[in-house]
Amino acid sequence: MSGVLLGFGVVAVLVATGLISAILLPAHIRSISEGLTPVIYYITNPALMLVLVAGTDLGLVVGVYTPIALITAAVATALYVLFSGVILRRGAARTAVGAMAASYVNAGNIGLPIALYAVGSAAPVVAVLLAQLLIIAPFYLTAFSLVTRPSSRNGPGAAEVTPTVGRGRKRTSALVTVTRSVANPVTIGTALGVLVSVTGVEVPDVLWKPLEMLGESSIPLLLLLFGMSLHGQRPLTQRALVPDILGGTIIKLAAMPAVAWLISWLGFGLTGNELLGVVVMAALPTAQNVFLFSSQFRMPTKAARDVVFLSSILSFPAILVIGLLLQ
Repeated sequence: MSGVLLGFGVVAVLVATGLISAILLPAHIRSISEGLTPVIYYITNPALMLVLVAGTDLGLVVGVYTPIALITAAVATALYVLFSGVILRRGAARTAVGAMAASYVNAGNIGLPIALYAVGSAAPVVAVLLAQLLIIAPFYLTAFSLVTRPSSRNGPGAAEVTPTVGRGRKRTSALVTVTRSVANPVTIGTALGVLVSVTGVEVPDVLWKPLEMLGESSIPLLLLLFGMSLHGQRPLTQRALVPDILGGTIIKLAAMPAVAWLISWLGFGLTGNELLGVVVMAALPTAQNVFLFSSQFRMPTKAARDVVFLSSILSFPAILVIGLLLQ
């Protein structure tokens, strides 16, 4: 238990440092974050994924963790669809975005440090990344494309979609979004790591050591930027969307971890740190990619933005409770 608490303490201190820095140095933080973001996105995070995946048991990832991640996301999606479509009677566009916000986790930014510092293994987060990049994200992008088709504008949820681009431009834009979601630096780094792991190739130390150094710098930088991003956020400004936001946040931080626990324990027989790792990954906050993807398809984004913020704030106490319960 002390290792888990230490891991969360390390993460919390770095996030708090970023938040305090943004409060005390507001004029400088924006330029700092704008400069660090591309460095992390294009260099340090891909290097970290390459190093981690190269040393990960891919058989365990693909055979156990990835199926659990897919089933858990599917159940969370179904729960939100029932809540939004049946209980709240929202339109298709708002329901689709909310479902993604309730089931798509921030594995790349927050999942990596949590997995490494609190759980001690990269396998659960690698599995989630593979599941989301290769299956879950394309599924939701396809759903967004179907919801925003011209023929759907006369149906339920039509008023929620803003058709500001033509059909040809929209298809091109959607194709660019799908391509970027798959062929991004993190995916490329992950693919190279898989290649190194499968082939067993020995990378010369003169190349491998710099990669390790770059990867090690990624996590503290990510956590600092995450803390900076929390400053000035004001959720729940639209009262009409409060049920959507709270429902999505509860499914994300409570229902999804509970489902992951049931599937992992009863279905796959996981225990100890393996079980903890899977449940913690399910309790991660909503990824900002949800806002990016929904904006790209001219979908309603306000509720998704607030779910991202609330889940980011509340995920740390939720994960700490999970750590206390499973240790």
